[in-house]
Order: sequence, then C-alpha cells, then structure tokens
Amino acid sequence: MSIETNHPLIEEILSEWKSRVGDDYPGYKGHVYRVFNFCLALRSCTEEEKSKLAIAACFHDIGIWSDHTMDYIPPSVAQAKQYLSRAGLQAWSDEIDLMVEFHHKVRTYGDERYPLVELFRKGDLIDFSLGFFTCGLPRRYIRQVKKAIPNSGFHKFLMQGATDWFSEHPLSPPPFMKW
Repeated sequence: MSIETNHPLIEEILSEWKSRVGDDYPGYKGHVYRVFNFCLALRSCTEEEKSKLAIAACFHDIGIWSDHTMDYIPPSVAQAKQYLSRAGLQAWSDEIDLMVEFHHKVRTYGDERYPLVELFRKGDLIDFSLGFFTCGLPRRYIRQVKKAIPNSGFHKFLMQGATDWFSEHPLSPPPFMKW
C-alpha cells in the first residue's frame, strides 16, 4: 500500500484555506492526507471515487475555521456544496454532503447507494483515534502513514476543543457526534 503525500486536488483545495486555517493548517492538512490514505487502503477506488474522497477530506472539518465553531458539520457541508457548485460537480453533492455529515457517526452508515460514506467514516475514525481503531488495516501501515504524514499538533488542537466543549456542556456530547 502506497502513501500519497501530494495529491493535486487536495493541494488545490487546501491552498485556498491556508490563511483562514492559520497556525492549524499543517495539522489539518496532515489529517486530511491521513484520512485520504486510510480510505484508499481500505478499498480499491476509481479515479472518480478518489476525487470524491479528496474533496470530502478537505472539507469535512473546515467549518471549525470557516465559522469558528465546534458545531462545524453544517458549515462544513455548506463549504463543500459551494466548492462543488463552483467546480461544476453538483452531481456529487448528495454523496459528499453525507460523507461530511456522517464522518463522526458512531454506528455504521448503511445506505448501500453511497458506499463512500462508510468508507470515509472509517478512514476518519482511524486517524481520529490515532490508530486505536484500525477498521481492518494493518497497524504497521497505520504507523507508516503516521510517520510519513506528521500530526503537527492536530490531535492536541482537537483535545483543546473537546475540553472547551465539555467545560461548557458537561452532560452533552459534542454536536458533531451522530448516532
């Protein structure tokens, strides 16, 4: 299994966000690439599917920075929709919206019309959990991806956001969690 560290579509999309994401950019970019690689390792994908995964990876958490909120799923979906509209890819909108909306779903996503939704959920879970959940990938490969694509403080950033959320809402799960 190879490791992609420079994908033209990811580079193009993220370059537009570099200044808005600011100091968190290296960490988020690394997260995007790790999720993308885990998805590709979990399943053989067509070029169209790879493009859909790349777009979803770029936008799935972007609402944290676009709207400065931990309730980032709706603004992330909105940013992905805007991109797809500008790129003339509106036909992909339903599937990519679902990929972004359900990437933190606790249970399996079961709509067989959109298999990339569950694939993306698993890819994000592997990185979000720092490889604790492997979703069937060899731990050796996960370690290789983590070594090739540094964390750059991304999980520290997530922990700070979680701490802030739970200090204000001690009995409520974060709004991005879906059952």
